[in-house]
Amino acid sequence: MKESDGVKSLEKKFLGENNEKKRITIDNMLMKWSGEFGRWQLRHFILASIPWTLEALHNMVMIFADQQPKWQCNPNNNNGGSGFDSCSTAASICSMERSSWEWVRGNHISTVSEWGLICDQKYIVGLAQSVFFIGRLIGAGVFGHLSDSSLGRKGVLRLVCILNAVFGLLTAMSPNLWVYLILRLLTGVSTGGLGLSSFVLATEPVGPSKRGPVGMSTFYFYSLGIAILPIISYFISTWRLLYVASSIPTLLYIIFILPFISESPRWYLVKGRTEEAMDVMRSITARNGNVLPPGVSLALEDDGDEERDEGDVDPVQQVTGRHLDIFKSPVTRNRMVLMLIIWLGTSLIYYGLNLNVVNLSTSIYISVFLNGICEMPAYAITAILLQKLGRLAMLVSTMLLSGLCAVTGSVISGILNGGEGSSNSMHIFLSRMQLGCGLVGIFGMAATYNLLYIYTAELFPTVVRNAALGMTSVAGNIGAIFAPLVVVLAAINPSLPFGVIGACGVAGGLVALKLPETLNRPLYETMAGLEYGEATGKA
Repeated sequence: MKESDGVKSLEKKFLGENNEKKRITIDNMLMKWSGEFGRWQLRHFILASIPWTLEALHNMVMIFADQQPKWQCNPNNNNGGSGFDSCSTAASICSMERSSWEWVRGNHISTVSEWGLICDQKYIVGLAQSVFFIGRLIGAGVFGHLSDSSLGRKGVLRLVCILNAVFGLLTAMSPNLWVYLILRLLTGVSTGGLGLSSFVLATEPVGPSKRGPVGMSTFYFYSLGIAILPIISYFISTWRLLYVASSIPTLLYIIFILPFISESPRWYLVKGRTEEAMDVMRSITARNGNVLPPGVSLALEDDGDEERDEGDVDPVQQVTGRHLDIFKSPVTRNRMVLMLIIWLGTSLIYYGLNLNVVNLSTSIYISVFLNGICEMPAYAITAILLQKLGRLAMLVSTMLLSGLCAVTGSVISGILNGGEGSSNSMHIFLSRMQLGCGLVGIFGMAATYNLLYIYTAELFPTVVRNAALGMTSVAGNIGAIFAPLVVVLAAINPSLPFGVIGACGVAGGLVALKLPETLNRPLYETMAGLEYGEATGKA
């Protein structure tokens, strides 16, 4: 006999068939009996968070696949005695005949070398990056809605993993540039729902006091993916094999890990599948070494009354999960407008500060590896302070930190460009100061990005949580699309990129002051529960 069947029999023995059961919210069940973060949640969290590593591989693979490789003069082409002589490694390849030079590791090391995306064709590399983020923009909205509706969190995760693996493998077989761009768009669409579904699935079974640190920890998996990618890329000889290598882990995840992940009990509950939600809660309780008392069942919040007789009307009958529902309530509408602004600015700042990685003097493999590693301290420090200072204080402080550092970097850029402090020692000092401003800015944005998922998830009830995360992710992807355009402003004035990024950071920090604190507040399931909490000062 199954363990859940034994619990049901025990309930009947103590209560009888006609006795009423007391119903309680998932958060209270986790806090009182099941355990907020025990062995069950730890195992489930690790398995459900691995897609963040897969997303990092799909997001960052373009850095290596679309890189401009090293070139050298072609010793086999003398062009009548003048070809090799006319080639100089100090010159630009755009000023020399194509036959006078060659790619060091061959024509197939990247898309740039294979399809000649250099000189007047170099903009296409940026186009491929923007196309990918456009796809992510579409996918975040579509899969955010599907995750709240019929497919559920696990169903969407399974679908996007399959699509990512398929599109990644097909990308490796692209016969030309235009097919490549289309497949990168489709990969972006599926990637847009990958981390989103993973985050919600990993954090929804966690209790309120542990949800913040646990949610922050999901992003270690993303940084791990960034750090792993250059190691993989270093041993891969062509961009086609690189897409195969970055897609295989997703296939392995679908086959060997995904079947062992449970659907969210909160999703079951808002869909009226209370018994299936209870089965998950019984599993959590048993694996954590705890026991549910007889007669306890799950309920949604309804007018602040979390305990109801089983015969009462279940508000799940009135629950919907459409994007428009967010804007019908003044509470969620105001929160959504503010979060859209903050997400757009955060993404623009984060990607804007990171786009220059390939232009550093160090090896591209070392640069990307250090980028992934250096984000981890931001996650650790934020996770510690999140429970002490709260979500709102951390969001405001990290955005202002990045913004002010970028503004300082803009001032330094102006001084360097104006020729002031022309001595060599002063120039080196200012250059290092500028680099430091960028690094601290990235540190702040990594922390901001981390806590934004947690904060957004806590600001909206379960019934529209994934839709809200989908909409804010759309805003984030719009910021990512604009980030390369901000970087290009350096051609007009070297101070402009840092200046625009700094202005976005400061503005985002000030806008965030209008949001409520959610630390140790209930994670509401319905609009009615949230509105009641807001009216009574509990939201």
